[in-house]
Amino acid sequence: MGKYRTELLGDADRPGAWMLLVDGIPQSHVDLGDPQHLELEYIQRLGHLVDLAAPAGAPLRVLHLGGGGLTLARYVAVTRPGSRQVAVEASAEVAELVRRRLPLSTPGQAGPPGPPARPHTAQISVRLADARAALEEFPADAFDVLICDVFDGARTPGHVTSVEFTAMAAKALAPSGIYAVNVGDGPPLAHARRRVATV
Repeated sequence: MGKYRTELLGDADRPGAWMLLVDGIPQSHVDLGDPQHLELEYIQRLGHLVDLAAPAGAPLRVLHLGGGGLTLARYVAVTRPGSRQVAVEASAEVAELVRRRLPLSTPGQAGPPGPPARPHTAQISVRLADARAALEEFPADAFDVLICDVFDGARTPGHVTSVEFTAMAAKALAPSGIYAVNVGDGPPLAHARRRVATV
């Protein structure tokens, strides 16, 4: 058993959809039959950024720091066939649960029970690693989009909030690349202000 309680709950309103929770906190909502369905508001916003990153359907190179249920990676796979994606997940427990219970469909393979998944040709590689350590290994101009959605329970680890981390992210992005960060905060938005100051 890991540091946190990790579980999947079926969505009563959407057969074939699942909510990934860590210590009771929603991390990802995955609809295996319709990867274009983005349930959580913050994922919808990140999806809109991906939609605007290039002409519709054009493949992208995407780095997801914080893989969770791979919701956004699945979305990119069906909306931008041919995209190359890397998802970095620090939790072995989360990665194994997702691999086992929410498998990625690939062309020519049967998917999980329920509505058939739409075929896609995107490449999604999942790496089990710390986000900062993984980011240090990528060459310059390696990605068109970099999503930072890293949490340790309900908090963002400090080592992915620094000016140095943001500089590494900028280096890994193409000159016109998009850097998007999920920042969990509430009034007076002190954490969000500190994150913005690093950019």
